[in-house]
Amino acid sequence: MTKNPLPPAQPDIPADLPEHSLSVVVPMYNEAENVEPLLERIHLALGPYPWPWEVVLVDDGSSDATPAELKRCAEAYGPHVRVVELMRNFKQTAAMQAGLDAARGSVIATMDGDLQNDPIDIPRMVSRLLKEELDLVAGWRKNRQDGLWLRKIPSRIANRLIARLTGVHLRDYGCSLKIFRGSAIKNVRLYGEMHRFIPAWLATVTTPKRIAQEVVTHHARVFGESKYGISRTFRVVLDLVFVYFFMRYRTRPGHFFGGIGIGLGALGGVILAYLAALKLFLGESIGTRPLLFGGFFLVIAGIQMVTSGVLAELLARVYFESGDTRPYLAQPMKALADNEGWAQAEVAHDH
Repeated sequence: MTKNPLPPAQPDIPADLPEHSLSVVVPMYNEAENVEPLLERIHLALGPYPWPWEVVLVDDGSSDATPAELKRCAEAYGPHVRVVELMRNFKQTAAMQAGLDAARGSVIATMDGDLQNDPIDIPRMVSRLLKEELDLVAGWRKNRQDGLWLRKIPSRIANRLIARLTGVHLRDYGCSLKIFRGSAIKNVRLYGEMHRFIPAWLATVTTPKRIAQEVVTHHARVFGESKYGISRTFRVVLDLVFVYFFMRYRTRPGHFFGGIGIGLGALGGVILAYLAALKLFLGESIGTRPLLFGGFFLVIAGIQMVTSGVLAELLARVYFESGDTRPYLAQPMKALADNEGWAQAEVAHDH
């Protein structure tokens, strides 16, 4: 057995926890050394949990011993530990969506598989979600155990920018430890690398007033290597542009492209009108002026943007009328009855 690197802790189950079922979703990629310590910590945190709970572990096409470790530990703990095996590495967002699709709980917790999030925080966050009638309680790594220049500073800049553009004001968008109301998160589909924008996506199906944040424990990574680097900052900027567009213009993309087109066309029209006035009233030569070419290009660009808006409107109709598609492929899972595969407080495990 791998020695658990996390500090000792005691389970803390809030009193009068409303009735529900809980699914803990954990995407994992090349985290073989963390599988057993993570499951041990989850069972420490949720062992005395008064309501049914399960763990959904998603192997995102790992190239190390993670799949074998997941299967071994799942067999040791029992059917409430479920494993979703993706056919290849689809990246974290698709793995997260695979776990959410497989989750059966009325409340769903998500967390990283690198032992930096602590499952001890889950019961407290679930209690707040249910008692305050929220749809999301997001973790805030107030005392983050990461490097300053490559992780903390870029994260702070990104968090402020995301909050300003999306209107969902959280201090830590990047923390994977989040608690969702299942009926809310099931209405959100994640694509690309949009897992870091889940609160913003959730705000498209619920009000930001039902989104809160909670200070959580954050540990330094002990096993394995971080899958993130400074290059993700550029991807965040690109993804943020898409999120901004999708949140405000998803149902009316023609307004976005058409607005830009009208602005460019109007500017080009003003330039051409000015040059026409010089030619007609002052008799000046305008044929060799760079401004003439600039005016024509602006008008043409404006027309292109307007026509792009028309095409975007057509694509939006197709998007909203198309069937349900998923951004991943996974191995078939064993079918379970509704009352099967849930851990109970009195169940003991020998492993």
